Amino acid sequence: MACVLVVDDSVSMRGMVAATLAADGHRVVEAEDGVEALARAQAAQFDAVITDVNMPRMDGITLVRELRKLTQFKYTPILVLTTESSVEKKQEGRAAGATGWLVKPFNPEKLLATVARVLD
Repeated sequence: MACVLVVDDSVSMRGMVAATLAADGHRVVEAEDGVEALARAQAAQFDAVITDVNMPRMDGITLVRELRKLTQFKYTPILVLTTESSVEKKQEGRAAGATGWLVKPFNPEKLLATVARVLD
């Protein structure tokens, strides 16, 4: 199974996403914001990244841009999981290099199906 980096400043949300992925057999590494996620990404390879948008220190859109600058993340699927659902924000995420966009609260089955789809 895949190794997924889950980024969210909400401990409970990060835990729910991690538990959902782990129950499906994925290995999960957690980060509480974009700064921590970028440091983890520079130290290890991940098969996919799931990030929130609104976080302290570095938001998810900036994280996506920074990850896309790293050679090892040029083609890595990056999903945005957020409460943000405006067309403008989604376009901003797409322009930054996000692979997909999911809106909270998330449906565990839909999350797993989306992760499986982007990992194919």
